[in-house]
Amino acid sequence: MDFHLIAFYVFAATMIAAALGVILARNPVYAVLALVLTFFSAACLWLLIDAEFLGIALVLVYVGAVMVLFLFVVMMLDINVAPLREGFIRYLPVGIAVAAVMLVQMLTLIGVMSGRAATGLSEVDPATAAGLSNLEWIGRTLFSAYLLPFEVAAVILTVALIAAMMLTLRRRPGTKHQDPSAQVRVRAADRLRMVSMPPTARRGTAEVPAEVDAAAQRNGEGQR
Repeated sequence: MDFHLIAFYVFAATMIAAALGVILARNPVYAVLALVLTFFSAACLWLLIDAEFLGIALVLVYVGAVMVLFLFVVMMLDINVAPLREGFIRYLPVGIAVAAVMLVQMLTLIGVMSGRAATGLSEVDPATAAGLSNLEWIGRTLFSAYLLPFEVAAVILTVALIAAMMLTLRRRPGTKHQDPSAQVRVRAADRLRMVSMPPTARRGTAEVPAEVDAAAQRNGEGQR
């Protein structure tokens, strides 16, 4: 068993352990850190078998973008995030441990890639055998031989995104919501209403009707 095969098993074991940490962790911050390590370990596996595009895409897209989406969805759910913000320094040891494991994986991957003579764990690189680049071979294979699984994965991700949006669309007390259908059906009479009120005159600090004020003035003149 050569060194790059040992590295493959180490990366796979790390990825499985990190994935179990994502499922079993009760703290969302710990789960997110474990998910980052899972993605990075999977990217190391892709790079180890000469799938450079998949490895770089996994780091840039999933670690850089999908993780932000996951955090956004977690923060939009009914989770008490106040205890998570308190004492954020306590998550530093776990973050340092994850970063250390990722550094060891990068150094191991650099040693494997620089010290091996073969193109990967297999004897023949399918992209080289087909006379294509890695990216071109992945594109042709994905949209020809694996088109149905690709479409199924796209539908599953779309359903998951819609479900995450529906979880946040709940009626909460004290919030105002717009009803576009009611706004379209509005009439002018619903917006403006004419009210007829008798004129009043201000006398002192109290408002009295004009008829009462005039009668009081006439009574005062008759007494004089």
